[in-house]
Amino acid sequence: MTALGRPQLLLQYSEVLMKWQRFFTFLASQQGKDGMEAVEQRLELTQLQVETLLALLLQLIDILDWKSLLDDRENASDLLVVPNLELGELEPLFKKFRTDEEKEMKRIMQRLDVLAKHAVENGVRLMVDAEQTYLQPAISKLTVDLQRLQNREKPVIFNTYQCYLKEAYDSMTADVQLSKREGWHFAAKLVRGAYMDQERERAAEIGYEDPINPDYEATSRMYHRCLDYLLDEIALNRRARVMVASHNEDTVKHTLRRMNTLGLLPRENLVYFGQLLGMCDQISFPLGQAGFAVYKYVPYGPVSEVMPYLSRRAQENRGFMKGVQKERELLWKELKRRLASGELLSIAPV
Repeated sequence: MTALGRPQLLLQYSEVLMKWQRFFTFLASQQGKDGMEAVEQRLELTQLQVETLLALLLQLIDILDWKSLLDDRENASDLLVVPNLELGELEPLFKKFRTDEEKEMKRIMQRLDVLAKHAVENGVRLMVDAEQTYLQPAISKLTVDLQRLQNREKPVIFNTYQCYLKEAYDSMTADVQLSKREGWHFAAKLVRGAYMDQERERAAEIGYEDPINPDYEATSRMYHRCLDYLLDEIALNRRARVMVASHNEDTVKHTLRRMNTLGLLPRENLVYFGQLLGMCDQISFPLGQAGFAVYKYVPYGPVSEVMPYLSRRAQENRGFMKGVQKERELLWKELKRRLASGELLSIAPV
């Protein structure tokens, strides 16, 4: 996403979205609601001037309606006017985008739309990667906007959820509920996350709460919690899709057990698996031979641009990297078997 527009603009938009979310949380807490209760319950707005007819008529919105207010305005800077008690007047809650910034946001969406339409025309899926938390709100919002347009008939656009984030489950489930309310196919790629050290350093430097789960085990629990929710959702209506983008053998086994329990068959292509080319082949190949949809990610580009991506994947999977010795032993065992049998090349069955 950061290749389609200035990161600074995405950062600014993310700040707007985060303030929007925090303001809703503040209002909910003032009425005795917090956490997921603020998502599940409806919230009365009686002392705010919300410039949308729906809110004026109903005076009741939940978190999904609250987020949708951003979509109901032609100009993204006209978000909300609130009372300033010190000045005794109404003022915008957020800094306005300049006219050129509004145009730039529209150009980003136009570029996304071109990519999405090309994916639809060629029968392929488009997966939008996640970035750092200070950019992610904008990326996720733009991706959901794209899903709203292109996922009406089938799941084409996939959003990415980083399960090392404490808020991963709440963010993902809110988007699932939004898709059900609006009638489009939810599709997600689940990853553990690749910016842990950077995120923690920034949180300590600026002085906000660390957004990352405390350890790898907590991240794995979050991953499985998100995955279980989506598998249940898929089993319920066969509309949602998920890519299990993981090199963790335990996670793959967990997915297979849950699929078997829920009656999700490989040939239905409701659940996908993804690993990097050259990593975890001992997982990818058996999955493919068993009929599961398996994809090998291929980083493409100049070495100077590919290496940072690969280093982040190593960082993301450093818990998995402890098992490299096991993979090396499997490779040697297979090489010896082929030399002994004279079968140097492995030919996949047709």
